[in-house]
Amino acid sequence: MRSKKYANDYRYFPEPDLLPVIIEDNFIEKVKRHMPELLEDKKIRFINSFELSDYDADVLVANRDIANYFEGVVEITKEPKLSANWVMGDLSAFLNKENLEISESKINYKNLANLILRILDKTISGKIAKEIFEIMWETSHDPDKIIEEKGLKQVTDTSEIEKLIDLVLEQNPKQLSDLKSGKDKLFGFFVGQVMKASKGKANPSQVNKILKEKLEE
Repeated sequence: MRSKKYANDYRYFPEPDLLPVIIEDNFIEKVKRHMPELLEDKKIRFINSFELSDYDADVLVANRDIANYFEGVVEITKEPKLSANWVMGDLSAFLNKENLEISESKINYKNLANLILRILDKTISGKIAKEIFEIMWETSHDPDKIIEEKGLKQVTDTSEIEKLIDLVLEQNPKQLSDLKSGKDKLFGFFVGQVMKASKGKANPSQVNKILKEKLEE
C-alpha cells in the first residue's frame, strides 16, 4: 500500500456547502496581543528584566496569581530581588501555614511594597520589618500606621546610638578588655548588645561604624 506523505496525496477538495474562512493578519495579531502571557515567556521576562535567578523565576511563575502579585510589588519598590525574597519567603510561609491562596492574602501587594520601601529608606531594619509583617498579617493595617503606633522607627541619630554604645561598653568591662587584647569575635557581641538595648531599632551599619571609632580612640 502506498503511504501518504503530503497533503495532495489525500486528494483534498473544497466542501461545496461551506464558505471559505478568511482570517486576516490584523485579526491574528489582535488575538496574540490579548492572549495571556505564557508561563515560559513570563519566566524568561522575569530573568531578563528583573535579573532573577532561574530558580526564583520558576517559583514565581508557577502560580499566575503569585506572579501578578510579585509584579505589583516590584512596580512600586523597583527592587525585584528583595521583593521576590519577601513574596517567596515570609508571605508564602504565612499563606502555607493557613492554607490560603494568594488571592486570600491578608496583606495586599501595595502594603507589602510599602513595607519593603520602609526598609530601603532605612525607616526600619530588616529585623523590625519581620515583626511588622506579622502585625500586618493579623490586622491588615498598612506598615506606616504600625510603625507610628508602635514607635518602631529605626534609630539613626548618631548621638543616641553613641549613648547606647557607651552604656554597653560600661556594662561589659571584661568583654571590652578581651576585645582590646585581640579577641576580635567579641565585636559581634557588642553589636548584638547595642541592638538589644535599642530593641532592634538602631541602624546596624551606624552601630558598627561608631563602635569601631570608639574602640580606636
